[in-house]
Amino acid sequence: MIESTKKDIEEVSFEILKQSKSLDIFPTPVDKIVEHSELVVNSEIDLNNIERSFIDSIKEKAGEGFKVLQDGLANIRGLFDRTESTIYLSQTRHLGRRNFVKLHETGHGVLPWQNAVIGAFDNSSTLNPDFEDQFEEEANYFASITLFQHNRYDREMKKVDFGLPGVIALSKKFGSSVHASFRNYIFKTNKRCALLVLNPVQNKNFNEPICSKKNLFHSRLFIKEFGKIKFPNKFNYKWDFIQRYLSKAAFIVNGEITISLENDEVLDCNYHLFKNGYNAFVLIFPRGEKNKRVKNKIILHE
Repeated sequence: MIESTKKDIEEVSFEILKQSKSLDIFPTPVDKIVEHSELVVNSEIDLNNIERSFIDSIKEKAGEGFKVLQDGLANIRGLFDRTESTIYLSQTRHLGRRNFVKLHETGHGVLPWQNAVIGAFDNSSTLNPDFEDQFEEEANYFASITLFQHNRYDREMKKVDFGLPGVIALSKKFGSSVHASFRNYIFKTNKRCALLVLNPVQNKNFNEPICSKKNLFHSRLFIKEFGKIKFPNKFNYKWDFIQRYLSKAAFIVNGEITISLENDEVLDCNYHLFKNGYNAFVLIFPRGEKNKRVKNKIILHE
Protein backbone atom coordinates (compact mmCIF):
# COMPACT_ATOMS: atom_id res chain seq x y z
CA MET A 1 0.00 0.00 0.00
CA ILE A 2 1.38 3.41 -0.93
CA GLU A 3 2.06 5.87 1.89
CA SER A 4 -0.40 8.48 0.62
CA THR A 5 -3.23 5.93 0.76
CA LYS A 6 -2.23 4.90 4.29
CA LYS A 7 -2.35 8.54 5.38
CA ASP A 8 -5.80 8.96 3.84
CA ILE A 9 -7.06 5.89 5.70
CA GLU A 10 -5.50 7.13 8.95
CA GLU A 11 -7.29 10.46 8.58
CA VAL A 12 -10.66 8.78 7.98
CA SER A 13 -10.13 6.43 10.93
CA PHE A 14 -9.02 9.15 13.34
CA GLU A 15 -11.95 11.40 12.45
CA ILE A 16 -14.40 8.56 13.06
CA LEU A 17 -12.78 7.72 16.40
CA LYS A 18 -12.84 11.37 17.44
CA GLN A 19 -16.35 12.19 16.24
CA SER A 20 -17.82 9.03 17.76
CA LYS A 21 -16.11 9.87 21.07
CA SER A 22 -14.30 6.54 21.01
CA LEU A 23 -10.73 7.72 21.60
CA ASP A 24 -9.33 6.54 24.94
CA ILE A 25 -12.42 4.43 25.59
CA PHE A 26 -11.51 0.81 26.36
CA PRO A 27 -12.21 -1.73 25.08
CA THR A 28 -12.53 0.10 21.79
CA PRO A 29 -16.32 0.65 21.37
CA VAL A 30 -16.65 -1.04 17.99
CA ASP A 31 -20.45 -1.03 17.89
CA LYS A 32 -20.46 2.70 18.61
CA ILE A 33 -18.03 3.26 15.72
CA VAL A 34 -20.20 1.18 13.37
CA GLU A 35 -23.32 3.11 14.41
CA HIS A 36 -21.57 6.46 13.97
CA SER A 37 -20.60 5.33 10.45
CA GLU A 38 -24.34 4.92 9.73
CA LEU A 39 -24.03 1.18 9.29
CA VAL A 40 -26.02 -1.60 10.92
CA VAL A 41 -24.87 -5.05 12.07
CA ASN A 42 -27.54 -7.67 11.34
CA SER A 43 -27.24 -10.18 14.19
CA GLU A 44 -30.26 -12.23 13.10
CA ILE A 45 -28.50 -13.78 10.10
CA ASP A 46 -25.52 -16.02 10.83
CA LEU A 47 -23.17 -16.40 7.86
CA ASN A 48 -22.43 -19.93 9.04
CA ASN A 49 -26.02 -20.89 8.25
CA ILE A 50 -27.02 -18.97 5.14
CA GLU A 51 -28.88 -20.31 2.14
CA ARG A 52 -27.55 -20.04 -1.37
CA SER A 53 -30.54 -17.85 -2.21
CA PHE A 54 -29.30 -15.22 0.25
CA ILE A 55 -25.92 -15.08 -1.48
CA ASP A 56 -27.57 -14.88 -4.88
CA SER A 57 -29.76 -11.98 -3.75
CA ILE A 58 -26.70 -9.99 -2.62
CA LYS A 59 -24.94 -10.72 -5.90
CA GLU A 60 -27.99 -9.64 -7.88
CA LYS A 61 -28.28 -6.33 -6.02
CA ALA A 62 -24.57 -5.63 -6.32
CA GLY A 63 -24.23 -6.47 -10.00
CA GLU A 64 -20.75 -5.48 -11.15
CA GLY A 65 -20.06 -4.11 -7.67
CA PHE A 66 -20.04 -7.61 -6.20
CA LYS A 67 -16.60 -8.42 -4.80
CA VAL A 68 -15.57 -11.87 -3.62
CA LEU A 69 -11.92 -12.81 -3.42
CA GLN A 70 -11.89 -16.31 -2.01
CA ASP A 71 -12.14 -19.95 -3.02
CA GLY A 72 -15.88 -20.41 -3.29
CA LEU A 73 -18.24 -19.03 -0.67
CA ALA A 74 -17.41 -21.36 2.20
CA ASN A 75 -16.26 -20.11 5.61
CA ILE A 76 -17.52 -16.57 5.12
CA ARG A 77 -16.58 -14.41 8.12
CA GLY A 78 -18.09 -11.09 7.11
CA LEU A 79 -20.29 -9.49 4.45
CA PHE A 80 -20.85 -5.84 3.62
CA ASP A 81 -24.02 -4.91 1.70
CA ARG A 82 -23.84 -1.26 0.65
CA THR A 83 -27.39 -1.24 -0.73
CA GLU A 84 -28.69 -1.82 2.82
CA SER A 85 -25.75 -0.23 4.72
CA THR A 86 -25.61 -3.54 6.55
CA ILE A 87 -22.87 -5.80 7.90
CA TYR A 88 -23.42 -9.55 8.34
CA LEU A 89 -21.15 -11.75 10.46
CA SER A 90 -20.29 -15.30 11.34
CA GLN A 91 -21.74 -15.41 14.85
CA THR A 92 -19.57 -18.23 16.19
CA ARG A 93 -16.27 -16.35 16.09
CA HIS A 94 -14.54 -15.06 19.23
CA LEU A 95 -15.64 -11.52 20.20
CA GLY A 96 -12.20 -10.05 19.48
CA ARG A 97 -12.22 -11.59 15.99
CA ARG A 98 -15.76 -10.35 15.33
CA ASN A 99 -14.68 -6.84 16.32
CA PHE A 100 -11.96 -6.91 13.67
CA VAL A 101 -14.39 -8.22 11.04
CA LYS A 102 -16.93 -5.50 11.90
CA LEU A 103 -14.30 -2.82 11.41
CA HIS A 104 -13.01 -4.44 8.21
CA GLU A 105 -16.52 -4.30 6.72
CA THR A 106 -16.91 -0.75 8.06
CA GLY A 107 -13.74 0.13 6.17
CA HIS A 108 -15.41 -0.98 2.92
CA GLY A 109 -18.27 1.34 3.83
CA VAL A 110 -16.47 4.51 4.94
CA LEU A 111 -13.44 4.74 2.65
CA PRO A 112 -14.93 6.99 -0.05
CA TRP A 113 -12.92 5.59 -2.95
CA GLN A 114 -14.41 2.14 -2.29
CA ASN A 115 -17.91 3.26 -3.24
CA ALA A 116 -17.81 1.01 -6.30
CA VAL A 117 -17.87 -2.02 -3.99
CA ILE A 118 -21.56 -2.75 -3.40
CA GLY A 119 -21.22 -6.19 -1.86
CA ALA A 120 -18.10 -7.77 -0.36
CA PHE A 121 -17.75 -11.27 1.06
CA ASP A 122 -14.75 -11.85 3.31
CA ASN A 123 -13.20 -15.03 4.68
CA SER A 124 -9.95 -15.91 6.46
CA SER A 125 -7.98 -15.12 3.30
CA THR A 126 -9.34 -11.62 2.64
CA LEU A 127 -9.20 -10.81 6.36
CA ASN A 128 -5.51 -11.68 6.44
CA PRO A 129 -3.48 -8.43 6.46
CA ASP A 130 -1.09 -10.01 3.94
CA PHE A 131 -3.83 -10.61 1.37
CA GLU A 132 -2.72 -8.97 -1.86
CA ASP A 133 -5.70 -6.97 -3.05
CA GLN A 134 -5.89 -3.21 -2.78
CA PHE A 135 -9.38 -2.82 -1.30
CA GLU A 136 -9.00 -5.72 1.14
CA GLU A 137 -5.60 -4.47 2.28
CA GLU A 138 -7.09 -1.01 2.83
CA ALA A 139 -10.03 -2.41 4.82
CA ASN A 140 -7.66 -4.48 6.96
CA TYR A 141 -5.47 -1.46 7.66
CA PHE A 142 -8.51 0.62 8.60
CA ALA A 143 -9.69 -2.13 10.96
CA SER A 144 -6.31 -2.46 12.67
CA ILE A 145 -5.56 1.20 13.29
CA THR A 146 -9.14 1.86 14.40
CA LEU A 147 -9.33 -1.11 16.77
CA PHE A 148 -5.95 -0.19 18.31
CA GLN A 149 -6.71 3.55 18.28
CA HIS A 150 -3.58 4.64 16.41
CA ASN A 151 -0.81 5.51 18.90
CA ARG A 152 -2.90 4.44 21.91
CA TYR A 153 -1.61 0.89 21.49
CA ASP A 154 1.99 2.14 21.57
CA ARG A 155 1.26 4.05 24.76
CA GLU A 156 -0.42 1.12 26.50
CA MET A 157 2.29 -1.29 25.36
CA LYS A 158 4.80 0.54 27.56
CA LYS A 159 2.72 -0.25 30.65
CA VAL A 160 2.69 -4.05 30.42
CA ASP A 161 5.09 -6.97 30.63
CA PHE A 162 7.14 -7.88 27.59
CA GLY A 163 5.99 -10.95 25.70
CA LEU A 164 2.89 -13.09 25.87
CA PRO A 165 1.55 -11.66 29.17
CA GLY A 166 1.62 -8.16 27.70
CA VAL A 167 0.13 -9.23 24.35
CA ILE A 168 -2.82 -10.87 26.10
CA ALA A 169 -3.30 -7.87 28.40
CA LEU A 170 -3.37 -5.56 25.38
CA SER A 171 -5.85 -7.76 23.53
CA LYS A 172 -8.21 -7.50 26.51
CA LYS A 173 -7.58 -3.77 26.83
CA PHE A 174 -8.58 -3.02 23.24
CA GLY A 175 -11.09 -5.83 22.69
CA SER A 176 -9.07 -7.56 19.97
CA SER A 177 -8.11 -11.16 19.33
CA VAL A 178 -4.73 -12.27 20.67
CA HIS A 179 -3.77 -12.91 17.03
CA ALA A 180 -4.38 -9.27 16.05
CA SER A 181 -2.62 -8.04 19.19
CA PHE A 182 0.41 -10.23 18.48
CA ARG A 183 0.70 -8.90 14.95
CA ASN A 184 0.41 -5.28 16.05
CA TYR A 185 2.87 -5.89 18.88
CA ILE A 186 5.65 -7.27 16.69
CA PHE A 187 5.62 -4.19 14.46
CA LYS A 188 5.39 -1.67 17.31
CA THR A 189 7.68 -3.07 20.01
CA ASN A 190 11.15 -1.72 20.78
CA LYS A 191 12.26 -5.24 21.77
CA ARG A 192 14.31 -7.74 19.75
CA CYS A 193 11.83 -10.46 18.91
CA ALA A 194 10.20 -12.45 16.12
CA LEU A 195 6.78 -14.06 15.77
CA LEU A 196 6.32 -17.47 14.14
CA VAL A 197 2.71 -18.30 13.26
CA LEU A 198 1.99 -22.02 12.86
CA ASN A 199 -0.88 -23.67 11.01
CA PRO A 200 -2.90 -26.35 12.83
CA VAL A 201 -1.31 -29.77 13.31
CA GLN A 202 -2.16 -31.98 10.33
CA ASN A 203 -1.08 -35.38 11.62
CA LYS A 204 0.83 -36.94 14.51
CA ASN A 205 3.25 -39.18 12.60
CA PHE A 206 6.46 -39.08 14.61
CA ASN A 207 8.74 -39.44 11.56
CA GLU A 208 7.08 -36.85 9.33
CA PRO A 209 6.46 -33.10 9.41
CA ILE A 210 3.22 -32.48 11.23
CA CYS A 211 2.88 -28.71 11.13
CA SER A 212 3.62 -25.91 8.65
CA LYS A 213 4.68 -22.29 8.90
CA LYS A 214 1.93 -19.78 8.18
CA ASN A 215 3.88 -16.56 8.73
CA LEU A 216 7.11 -15.26 10.23
CA PHE A 217 7.47 -11.65 11.37
CA HIS A 218 10.48 -9.86 12.87
CA SER A 219 10.60 -6.71 14.96
CA ARG A 220 12.60 -3.82 13.54
CA LEU A 221 15.31 -4.15 16.20
CA PHE A 222 15.62 -7.91 15.74
CA ILE A 223 16.37 -7.47 12.04
CA LYS A 224 18.75 -4.60 12.76
CA GLU A 225 20.84 -6.67 15.19
CA PHE A 226 20.51 -10.24 13.94
CA GLY A 227 18.91 -10.26 10.49
CA LYS A 228 16.17 -12.80 9.81
CA ILE A 229 15.57 -16.29 11.19
CA LYS A 230 16.03 -19.25 8.87
CA PHE A 231 13.11 -21.60 9.51
CA PRO A 232 11.88 -24.49 7.36
CA ASN A 233 8.37 -24.41 5.92
CA LYS A 234 7.41 -27.55 7.85
CA PHE A 235 8.19 -28.76 11.36
CA ASN A 236 8.31 -32.15 13.07
CA TYR A 237 8.68 -33.41 16.64
CA LYS A 238 12.34 -32.43 16.95
CA TRP A 239 11.21 -28.83 17.51
CA ASP A 240 10.47 -28.21 21.17
CA PHE A 241 7.65 -25.80 20.41
CA ILE A 242 5.91 -28.47 18.29
CA GLN A 243 5.96 -30.89 21.22
CA ARG A 244 4.47 -28.19 23.41
CA TYR A 245 1.95 -27.21 20.72
CA LEU A 246 0.53 -30.70 21.22
CA SER A 247 0.31 -30.34 24.99
CA LYS A 248 -2.89 -29.33 26.76
CA ALA A 249 -1.44 -26.03 27.96
CA ALA A 250 -2.90 -22.98 26.20
CA PHE A 251 0.30 -21.01 26.71
CA ILE A 252 3.98 -21.52 27.49
CA VAL A 253 6.30 -18.83 28.89
CA ASN A 254 9.47 -20.81 29.62
CA GLY A 255 10.48 -22.20 26.23
CA GLU A 256 14.12 -22.42 25.13
CA ILE A 257 15.36 -22.79 21.56
CA THR A 258 18.52 -22.37 19.47
CA ILE A 259 17.72 -20.88 16.08
CA SER A 260 19.63 -20.50 12.83
CA LEU A 261 19.85 -17.10 11.18
CA GLU A 262 20.00 -16.34 7.47
CA ASN A 263 23.64 -15.28 7.90
CA ASP A 264 24.33 -18.89 9.07
CA GLU A 265 24.97 -17.87 12.67
CA VAL A 266 23.05 -19.44 15.56
CA LEU A 267 21.30 -17.67 18.41
CA ASP A 268 20.17 -18.98 21.81
CA CYS A 269 16.66 -17.77 22.52
CA ASN A 270 13.67 -18.10 24.77
CA TYR A 271 10.14 -18.33 23.48
CA HIS A 272 6.54 -17.88 24.56
CA LEU A 273 3.80 -19.94 22.90
CA PHE A 274 0.07 -19.31 22.68
CA LYS A 275 -2.57 -21.32 20.83
CA ASN A 276 -6.15 -20.32 20.14
CA GLY A 277 -7.67 -23.38 18.45
CA TYR A 278 -6.83 -22.11 14.96
CA ASN A 279 -3.12 -21.31 15.06
CA ALA A 280 -0.15 -21.30 17.41
CA PHE A 281 1.96 -18.19 17.95
CA VAL A 282 5.61 -18.53 18.98
CA LEU A 283 7.21 -15.31 20.20
CA ILE A 284 11.00 -15.75 20.01
CA PHE A 285 13.54 -13.43 21.62
CA PRO A 286 17.26 -13.63 22.50
CA ARG A 287 18.12 -14.74 26.00
CA GLY A 288 18.65 -11.74 28.19
CA GLU A 289 15.96 -9.57 26.56
CA LYS A 290 14.85 -7.79 29.71
CA ASN A 291 11.69 -6.15 30.85
CA LYS A 292 11.76 -2.62 32.06
CA ARG A 293 9.89 -2.17 35.31
CA VAL A 294 6.22 -1.79 34.35
CA LYS A 295 3.22 -0.46 36.20
CA ASN A 296 0.95 -3.42 35.52
CA LYS A 297 2.32 -6.87 36.33
CA ILE A 298 0.42 -9.54 34.41
CA ILE A 299 0.02 -13.08 35.75
CA LEU A 300 -1.28 -15.76 33.41
CA HIS A 301 -3.62 -18.47 34.65
CA GLU A 302 -4.72 -21.66 32.90
